[in-house]
Order: sequence, then C-alpha cells, then structure tokens
Amino acid sequence: MNNIINGETIGIALFFIGMYGLLARRNIIKTIISMGIIQSGIILFFLTINYTDNSIPPIGKNIEKVTSDPLPQALMITAVVIGISITAVSLTMFITLYHRYGTTNWYKATKKRGENI
Repeated sequence: MNNIINGETIGIALFFIGMYGLLARRNIIKTIISMGIIQSGIILFFLTINYTDNSIPPIGKNIEKVTSDPLPQALMITAVVIGISITAVSLTMFITLYHRYGTTNWYKATKKRGENI
C-alpha cells in the first residue's frame, strides 16, 4: 500500500480547507487568508504530483540518472509571485474598504454600500 500522507494529499486537503474558509466566513481578512491557503495547496500539489525518489536536478549531462522535471518548479515560482501580488492588492483594497465603511464583514460592507448609493 502506498503511503497515503504525501504532498499530493496534503495539497488537496489544504485546497479544501481554504475553500471552506472562503465559503463559511464573512470576514474579509479570513477570506484573504483562505485564498493564500488555497494557493499553497495548489502549489504543493503541482510540485509533488510527479515526484520520484532519488531524482537529481536537470543540470549538466546526466542522461543515465533520473532527473526531476523543471517545468512545474518554474511554473510554481511564477504562481508564488502572482499570489503575493494578489495578496498585496487584496490587502490594499481591504484597507480602503475598511476606512470607507468601517467593517470587516462582507455582508455589512455591501449593505452600507447600498445605503450610500
């Protein structure tokens, strides 16, 4: 039997924990944190989906040895940079929203916004 606790299953679990946080909470800060958890789960899943033991970096002429695939690593570095940018923009928008409406609750901010229109 394969080891059931590996990077793929932990990544899937993190994804669904983040989805629960998005769906169950109305707090804007918790929503931003949940988006970060989802991103971490996706990155962990893609980095470990094709993992092989005893693989070496694909540098030089190592034809006879098992090398790791550099494509998921390059894509996930890009995903980390994009995720950090999304988190920064989300926090900036949250600060503006909080100063304007004085709440961290999505429902209350929407209700106050409807009153101001």
